[in-house]
Amino acid sequence: MPAIGAALDNGKTEEPYWKRIFSGFEKSQAWMRETKPDVAIIVYNDHASAFSVEMIPTFALGCAAEFPPADEGWGPRPVPVVQGHPALASHIAQSVILDEFDLTICNKMEVDHGMTVPMNLLFGKVAKDGQWPCPVVPLAVNVVMYPPPTGHRCYMLGRAIRKAVDSYPEDLKVVIFGTGGLSHQISGPRAGLINSKWDKSFLDNLSKNPQKLIKIPHIDYMREAGAEGIEMVMWLIMRGALDDKVDELYRFYTVPASNTAVGHIILANRGRGAARKSTARPRRATGKVKHAAARARVDRIRG
Repeated sequence: MPAIGAALDNGKTEEPYWKRIFSGFEKSQAWMRETKPDVAIIVYNDHASAFSVEMIPTFALGCAAEFPPADEGWGPRPVPVVQGHPALASHIAQSVILDEFDLTICNKMEVDHGMTVPMNLLFGKVAKDGQWPCPVVPLAVNVVMYPPPTGHRCYMLGRAIRKAVDSYPEDLKVVIFGTGGLSHQISGPRAGLINSKWDKSFLDNLSKNPQKLIKIPHIDYMREAGAEGIEMVMWLIMRGALDDKVDELYRFYTVPASNTAVGHIILANRGRGAARKSTARPRRATGKVKHAAARARVDRIRG
């Protein structure tokens, strides 16, 4: 992710190596422009920007009015401040916590490349003094320090989020992003590992058989997808927010991108037209869940 962000920020998207990757998101950006969501719920992982080893929430929900880009050691990315949706976020917090998911509520939080790069890939490049197309409700998931949440727990949280959105009194069109890298390992003897067979099977089952994915134990992610492959559990929050049966609208997969696999998939609840405001991407209120944009972190550095 950091490498993708650097390519965006330094004007390298047209270079042969990077153009191959960025071109894979052109259809998704067109779909996003057509869908015109009112809110995006973005599931991502923090990279010691908002949190650290001193404080590690398993699930942290951003309820602030805005989320500034974090300084990750070389200055904040040149992107706009992310506008939040405190009303929807607070409603989700109340609904989900009363459903017995113990979220950490964050009323002040900076966001790093783990969230802003996926936003660029799906919304396109936005000038620093510009504005993102819609407000965002961030959901940070611990996939850095053991123990991370299980795939089943993530999937069930997605279902609880869907219930919360469906009960929200305002009719909104909501999309949900499940981010995180596919197979990749950053360090150690297996650094550079990419398992395309595993990745493609995961994407297949994400569309057709998510129940199979929620049974995968942590050790299998480590063995088959590398130390950072555990990030894929975040995709299951997105999938849990959708209907049991979905249509796959688009898929893109390529390797490598700065030492990792790049995967991206768009799923939509069946029978939900993009123009119908009451059905937007995953989570939303009363049926407002319509599509989910899931994209895998791309380049070597998780996030």
